[in-house]
Amino acid sequence: MASALLGFSVFASSILAQEKSVRPGVNDSFRDPKVSEFQEKFEIESREVFAKRKQIVEGCKVAPGMTVADIGAGTGVFTRLFSEAVGPKGQVLAVDIAANFLDHINSTNREAGRKNVQTVQCSPDSTKLEPATVDVAYICDTYHHFEFPLKTMSSLHAALKPRGRLFLVDFKRVEGESTDWTMKHVRAGQEVFEAEILSCGFKKVREHSDLLKENYFIEFERVAP
Repeated sequence: MASALLGFSVFASSILAQEKSVRPGVNDSFRDPKVSEFQEKFEIESREVFAKRKQIVEGCKVAPGMTVADIGAGTGVFTRLFSEAVGPKGQVLAVDIAANFLDHINSTNREAGRKNVQTVQCSPDSTKLEPATVDVAYICDTYHHFEFPLKTMSSLHAALKPRGRLFLVDFKRVEGESTDWTMKHVRAGQEVFEAEILSCGFKKVREHSDLLKENYFIEFERVAP
């Protein structure tokens, strides 16, 4: 009991101490993004996660009726796929820091007749999701954009239901193997990101190591803090 209390105290102190951004300016390009330009970047077959998007969603094992939070939804690629997967009785929460992306997601889903998508504008240190409302959270090539990762993950932990699942996809950052862009743009490698997430009340369940080459794909489960 003493050990558990000490661990929670250290975690709580870390959250409170994280008052400075770990990567100032990393989200400057999302202050007023031009959606069409990002569609050209995000929705192209040469982008690994776009080419493998259907297999990734299948790996998340989303069932009809679930509530899925697409964290860093961008132009809505995965929001649309999750919308189909959860069906009319489910819900997809498209979370992003950029209002332009959320407006685009709202308009495109309205035009397509998808009524199970709701947009949520997050802040740099919180997902802004309601407590205990989410079955599955999905973060794709977005975690490295978290300026306050411990605070953001704490808010996501609170938003997930007991034993809720989290799926993380992000770039492999390996010296001598990854591209120069990845080494400069992504602040840390898989081990660091995993450690941060585990410290926020999650346990690692499995890693899908046979699907992606440029990215890793990990499943976590929410546990008590």
